[in-house]
Amino acid sequence: MSEEVRHWQSRPLEALYPIVYVDGLVIKVRENQRVVNKALHLVLGVNLQGHKELLGMWIAQNEGAKFWLSVFTELQSRGVKDIFITCMDGLTGLPEAVETVFPHTRVQLCMVHLVRNSLRYVSHKHAKEVATDLKGIYSAATEMEAELNLEAFAQKWDAQYPTISASWRARWSRVIPRFAFSPDIRKAIYTTNAIESLNMTLRKMTRNRRIFPSDESAFKVMYLAVQTVSKKWTMPIREWKPALNRFALEFADRFPQ
Repeated sequence: MSEEVRHWQSRPLEALYPIVYVDGLVIKVRENQRVVNKALHLVLGVNLQGHKELLGMWIAQNEGAKFWLSVFTELQSRGVKDIFITCMDGLTGLPEAVETVFPHTRVQLCMVHLVRNSLRYVSHKHAKEVATDLKGIYSAATEMEAELNLEAFAQKWDAQYPTISASWRARWSRVIPRFAFSPDIRKAIYTTNAIESLNMTLRKMTRNRRIFPSDESAFKVMYLAVQTVSKKWTMPIREWKPALNRFALEFADRFPQ
């Protein structure tokens, strides 16, 4: 890894990020004369000004609690003292690792990922209707309404797709934190645009390269792409001002004066 990249990956970070998104993409790397699939994990923070900042990247072949614990411990050692909300896919060991290092952080599953995973089980002719019914769950006004809508979903679809309601129930404690928040904050944590647009750019790079000769090569290419993309991050994320006001009330005891 070049000195510039190493310096970027270990640079000091801000003490507080109200929102942190965790996402990743698959890359192909040549290793021991064969091609293996690895995951490039991205941790994107939104700072108090509402600006996006990629906190770091990590390449791994086998993730689990130990791997994620090392990632969030690294962020802590680089200066991060608090995160209000972490929005993520439900990767094994990830929610638990966040809560171990930052015990006051609320973990919120990304609804886009959850819906996308649910639709894998669904035939094309039912996809639109199922997606609409799932929206009724996560866009409900209250947790109670969401539970009722999940029950209605199960009654309607369990005969054909029993795994969907079961997977939502299994993850329910990570679905419901959103209902404690106002629409302003829900909008801010729901929108995965913050990280999806970055992913799109990086996926283009992986398509162009197809196979990387090493982890170091992949990391350097992705680092250069991130530097290009982040130059456009000059504006706060959408609806940031009202969301920040809500954060100040919701997390008054942890909000900087």
